[in-house]
Amino acid sequence: MKMPCELMVTHVLPVAKGALAKELVSKYGKTQVEVARMFGVTNAAVSQYIKGVRGGGSIIDNTAYRDDFYSMLSDTAKRISEGMGFNDAICSICGYVKNSGMLRALYVYEGYDADHILCFEYPKVITIG
Repeated sequence: MKMPCELMVTHVLPVAKGALAKELVSKYGKTQVEVARMFGVTNAAVSQYIKGVRGGGSIIDNTAYRDDFYSMLSDTAKRISEGMGFNDAICSICGYVKNSGMLRALYVYEGYDADHILCFEYPKVITIG
């Protein structure tokens, strides 16, 4: 069985980064360079997110979660523009996916039996050494 983080990386984060990049640039006046720095990616990657080359065509767009998910991302973009850290934003997005039932839907999409899904808890911060 895939770990929840694997499903997040495959199905959620590319879409989230694309929506956040578009909104941060168009609505909150951030430059692509600023967004790239926040996301820890190149300017070219941000350009691809904005153009829909990256982060498009998600299964999320074909689910009942679509509108609530994009509304949550819009709220998250606003919080980022007001100073919320990008890592905290990603953690809040993952929390939303888990708590909303979307994670369960992603497991079903992947072909797993929804009644036997494991729930993995993980710390937000891991200290090494």
